[in-house]
Amino acid sequence: MAAKRTSSMLFRAVQQSRATDSQFLRGVSGVVSQQQTTTVNRSQLPRFYSSKPEAGKSLKIVGVLYKAKQYAENPKFLGCAENALGLREWLEGLGHQYIVTDDKEGPNCELEKHIPDMDILITTPFHPAYMTPERIKKAKNLKLALTAGVGSDHINLPAASDAGITVAEISGSNTSSVAEDELLRILLLLRNYLPGWKQITAGGWDVAAVASKSYDLRDKVVATIGAGRIGYELLKRLKPFDCKQLLYWDRQSIGKAKEEETGATREPDLETLLAKCDVVSLNIPLTEKTKNMFNKELISKFKRGAYLVNNARGALVDAEAVKEACESGQLGGYSGDVWNQQPAPADHPWRHMPNHAMTPHLSGTTLDGQAGNPFFC
Repeated sequence: MAAKRTSSMLFRAVQQSRATDSQFLRGVSGVVSQQQTTTVNRSQLPRFYSSKPEAGKSLKIVGVLYKAKQYAENPKFLGCAENALGLREWLEGLGHQYIVTDDKEGPNCELEKHIPDMDILITTPFHPAYMTPERIKKAKNLKLALTAGVGSDHINLPAASDAGITVAEISGSNTSSVAEDELLRILLLLRNYLPGWKQITAGGWDVAAVASKSYDLRDKVVATIGAGRIGYELLKRLKPFDCKQLLYWDRQSIGKAKEEETGATREPDLETLLAKCDVVSLNIPLTEKTKNMFNKELISKFKRGAYLVNNARGALVDAEAVKEACESGQLGGYSGDVWNQQPAPADHPWRHMPNHAMTPHLSGTTLDGQAGNPFFC
């Protein structure tokens, strides 16, 4: 059922995108434009059943996914190049060409070879295929760029729009996975967990060195910047910790019912909110307006020693400004799984800055998160 639903989304998307009506995916997924993302719940996804393509209608579908190597032996690990989202057998059985690679960078990479004649591109936020205006210009046959996850900032939306390419994503597919991970990172930073772990693995034992910078989440002021699906789920998970105050900053209210459910209060002025908070979590999309939004000047507005968690997009913050703030103590710590370039280069400043709890981009790609994504079949 899931595989049929997924592939039918692909075929329906291609047929409709030829008519240049980008709203055809209403009721199927999230359609990303320069202005907005149209989304529905996964429970609303229509159940279509596709048959083999008509003669001459075979499609070239290219997937860009990271390699799992020996870990691909786990049959539940669908979001890797080896297991190809679980789509290969069915797509090829329908007569379509399905190419999956992890090689996506540079002029001689495998992806570049397929750009001129691919019909559909499938990628994920965890190993994104960056579709620049130059690549889009070469993609003469490309009709649909699908993100098997949430967030399509790896695709140049103005160029895609000009080229008549539909950009879509699977909104809400891994919301719980990301929200749980954010809560984990808040606790890791507050409890000063990683220095303690490093002590033990190095053979040491110095309780005071860790406890001198360890705090409870109880009685803290915590805020989310953005209160959409993930921000709202984070607020729900924070409520049982008896925080002093839960705040959110968003362009619109989440509504009285959700505010009562979470105990959260909207603060319309961002700088006022930052000055109050012990912990801030970023849950806004990356756009031209939000790129490097959290720069040196805005970080200076934080309560000194506050913690910043960012599982949204790495480019929301100025990388050097975050490093300097962690070094100076303006930020008590920084944690996230998103980087301004992925994979992150070996010399990225966040790898070696103090008081960080960074990981590769993994919060939304748990095995349960993959199972909840209708593209992982």
